[in-house]
Amino acid sequence: FVVGHAGLYQALAMFAVAYFIIGMTVLSVCAIATNGALDAGGAYYMISRALGPEFGGSIGIMFFLANVCGSALYVLGLVEAVVDSFGIPPGQKVGTGVHVLPQSYWYELLYGTVLLALCLLVCLVGASIYAKATFLIFLIVAAVLGTILISFFATRPIGVPIRLPHFNGSETENGSFTGFSLATLRDNLGGGYGVDYTTGQMMSFSSVFAVMFNGCTGIMAGSNMSGDLKRPSYSIPRGTISAVLFTYLVYNLLAFLMCATCNRTLLQKDYGFLRDISIFPPLVTVGIYAATLSAAMSNLIGASRILYALARDDLFGRALALAKKTSASGNPVMAVILSWLVVQLVLFSGKLNTIAGVVTTFFLLVYATVNLACLALEWASAPNFRPTFRYFTWHTCLLGIAGCCVMMFLISPVSASASLGFLLLLLLALHYLSPSSTWGYISQALIFHQVRKYLLMLDVRKDHVKFWRPQMLLMVQNPRGSARLIDFVNDLKKSGLYVLGHVELQDLDTLPSDPLQPQQDSWLSLVDKLNVKAFVSLTLAPSVRHGVRQLLFTSGLGGMRPNTLVLGFYDDAAPQDGLARHPAFTSTREEVPLGFPPLRAPAAPKLLSAREYVGIVADALKMLRNVLLARQLESLDKAWELRRAASPPPSIHVWPVNLLRPDSARYADTCSLFLLQMACVLNMARAWRRARLRLFLCVEAGAMPHAQEEKLRQLLKDLRIQAQIQLVPWDAVTRLHWQTQRGPPGGPAPAGAEEEEEGAVNFPANATQVSDEYVCAANKLVLEQSPAPAVRFLYLPRPPADTSLYPLYLHQLELLTRGLGPTVLVHGVSAVTSTQL
Repeated sequence: FVVGHAGLYQALAMFAVAYFIIGMTVLSVCAIATNGALDAGGAYYMISRALGPEFGGSIGIMFFLANVCGSALYVLGLVEAVVDSFGIPPGQKVGTGVHVLPQSYWYELLYGTVLLALCLLVCLVGASIYAKATFLIFLIVAAVLGTILISFFATRPIGVPIRLPHFNGSETENGSFTGFSLATLRDNLGGGYGVDYTTGQMMSFSSVFAVMFNGCTGIMAGSNMSGDLKRPSYSIPRGTISAVLFTYLVYNLLAFLMCATCNRTLLQKDYGFLRDISIFPPLVTVGIYAATLSAAMSNLIGASRILYALARDDLFGRALALAKKTSASGNPVMAVILSWLVVQLVLFSGKLNTIAGVVTTFFLLVYATVNLACLALEWASAPNFRPTFRYFTWHTCLLGIAGCCVMMFLISPVSASASLGFLLLLLLALHYLSPSSTWGYISQALIFHQVRKYLLMLDVRKDHVKFWRPQMLLMVQNPRGSARLIDFVNDLKKSGLYVLGHVELQDLDTLPSDPLQPQQDSWLSLVDKLNVKAFVSLTLAPSVRHGVRQLLFTSGLGGMRPNTLVLGFYDDAAPQDGLARHPAFTSTREEVPLGFPPLRAPAAPKLLSAREYVGIVADALKMLRNVLLARQLESLDKAWELRRAASPPPSIHVWPVNLLRPDSARYADTCSLFLLQMACVLNMARAWRRARLRLFLCVEAGAMPHAQEEKLRQLLKDLRIQAQIQLVPWDAVTRLHWQTQRGPPGGPAPAGAEEEEEGAVNFPANATQVSDEYVCAANKLVLEQSPAPAVRFLYLPRPPADTSLYPLYLHQLELLTRGLGPTVLVHGVSAVTSTQL
C-alpha cells in the first residue's frame, strides 16, 4: 500500500520520519523507565508520575482510546485479509472452493466480533498466556518473513490477476511480478497516488503516512506491560530499542524488494499479492493473520492495563470503579472486558483506513507527551532524576515533541485540533475535580528552577521608585481573631510580596523537636481557604519583639523582602473569633482548621506589653520599614460595605496630616505621600474600585485655604490620583494645642520643635507636646466627617526617642482612633510616588 502509492523515495522518507519520531520517543521512554520502579500502566504511569495527575489522567484517557482504536484497526485489517482469502466474490450468490464467506457490512462486523472475542479470551486468561501466544506469533511471523524474502529471489516473473472483489468496475487488470528489474525499480521510484480500492478515496502523502504510521505504534507494547514484567527497567529499554531497529530494517528492505520486482498496478490494486509470489502461499496468509491478531491483542491488553491503572489511581472517582476488580491471579478482568466493549463499538466504523488517521493522531499526541515528561524532568534538574539510560538529552526530547506535533497537523489538522481540544478539556476537568496526589508535581520542580533563576536576576540595586510596590509582613498572633485583617492586607499588597508572620514564644533548647513544623500545614490550609496570595513565615523567639526582628531581617529572598510591617492595634478590646464567621467557611459549611488554639480570654494576660509593642514599631522604622497599625479591622464587613446598593458609594477617608503634631503639619512629606499611596493602592484593588477617596485638608483661619487646596489638587493631578478634597476648619482643635505650649503661636517655640521629624535619629518626644484634651478633640473632628467611611487612613507619628514615654504615646494613639471604626495608622519612610513617565 505505502510503496504502491508513494513510490520508493517517499516511502523511505516516510519510514525515516516515522522512525525519527518514535526513535526520539523511545529514548525518552527508556530514560523514564530506568529512573525508578515502574508499575502497571506503561506510558500513563510514566507521564502521571512525572507531570502530575492532570496531565497523566488526560493523557491516560487519550492513550486508552488510542489503544482501543488501534485494536479495532488491526481486527478490521484481519477481517479484510480473511474476506480477501475466503470471501464470495461480488455478483455471485454461492461461493466456490474456499470462497465461502458472504461479504457485506454486517457480515464483516460479525467476523470482526468473532475475532475480537478470540483476543478477549486470551487477555482474560492473563498476561502469561498472552506472552506465550505473542512469542509463538513472533516465531510464525519471522518464518513467514524469511520465506517472503526468499520468494523475491526464487519466484520467476509472473502475471498476477487483480481480483474483482477489490476493483470498482467490471474490467479486469493484470499486475506483474517482473523479478529484479531496473526498469521496474525506475518506474516505482516516484510517487503515483491513486484511489484506494478499499475505501474509494484518493490517497495523498498525509493519508498514506497515517496508515503507515500504525505499523510503528507498537513501541509502547512493552512499556504497557510494565506491571507484568519481572524487571521492567531492564527489559523495556532493551526490548523496545531492538524492536525499533529490527522493524526499521525489515520495512526498508521490503520496500526496496517490492519496488524492484513488482509493477505499480500490482502494488496499488492487490495488497495481498505476496501470496501469489510466495514459494509457500498458505504461510503468507497465516503470517498476515498472526501479525494482525498479535497487534490486536497487544493493543487490547495495553488498553486494559491503562484503564486499570487509571481506575486504581482514583482520578475519575466512581466512573472507573468497576475497572479496579481483578481475578485471584491479579489479572484486571473487568478492565479487559470494558476495553473489549469499547473496541467492539469502534468496530462499527467498518473500514480500516477510516480510523487510521484518528489512531495515528492519538498515538502522536501520547508520544509528544512522553517526550514532554522527559524534557520536564531534564529541565527541572532535580537531583533524583538520574536514569541509568543516558543516551538522551533535552534536544532529543524537544525534537520528538516537534516531530509529533508537525506530523499530527500534516496528517489531519481537524483530528489534531479536536484531540488537543479534548485533551485540554480533560486537563481542566482533572485540575478542578481530581483529588490531590502524593506523586510529586513536576510543575513544582520547574517553578522552583525558574523562580530561583529570576530571583537571582532581581537586583535590588536596580530598584526604582516608579516600580515600587508594597511588600507586606503581617504579624498574626492567632488567625482566629485576624481573618478580616488578613483579607484586608491581601487587598493592600498590589501584586507585591505578602508574608503572614507568627512568633511562637518558646525556647528550642528546652524542646525535643521544632514545634513549628506541625503548625505549617494549618497555616498553609488557612491561606488556601481564605484565598489570599501569601507566604507563611513562623519563628521561635523568647519575646514577640525579638521574633518580629528576626522576621524583618530574614523574611523574603533576594529582591523580594518585606518593606512594610503591618500590626494589629494594641488595646484592651476582647478578641473576637472572626474566622468562624468568615465567608470562606460560612459559605462552604466547612469547619475552621483545628490547628489554631482558642482565642485569649479577656481576663488573661497579653503576650507583650505596651512598651514592647511600641518598641516593635520603633525597631521597624530603624530598619527603614514602613509601618501600618490596623485597628478594628475585624469589624469591617467588606462584602456588605462594597456591595450595598445605597448611594453615595462607600468611601475611604484619608487624613494625610500628623494630627499629633499640628505645629509641623505638612501634606507633601514622605509619610503623607506614603499614606496617600496606600489609600490609592487599596482603591485600585478590584474589590474596592467602587469606593471613593476623600482627602481631608485641615485649614486654619487666615491661612489661604483655597491656595492650599489648589496646591494639593495639583499634587493629586501629578500623582494621577482621583480623590475628592474636603476642607476641614480646625481652629478650635489647634487652639487647644497652643494653650498647652505656654503661649500663642507667635511666642517662644516649644523645646524640640526646631528638630525636624525626619532629619534626626533621635526623634523629638512628640507625645509630650499634645494633651489628651487636644487628642480627643482631634478624634471628634475626624469622627464628625460624614458619611461614615468603610475605612480611614490616618498619619502615624514616630514613637518618641525616650522609651519611658512609649505607654503615653500608645495611649494617645488609642484616644485618637477611639470609636473611629476600621482605621489604619500609616507611617512611611521610603519615597513611593513618582511623577515621571
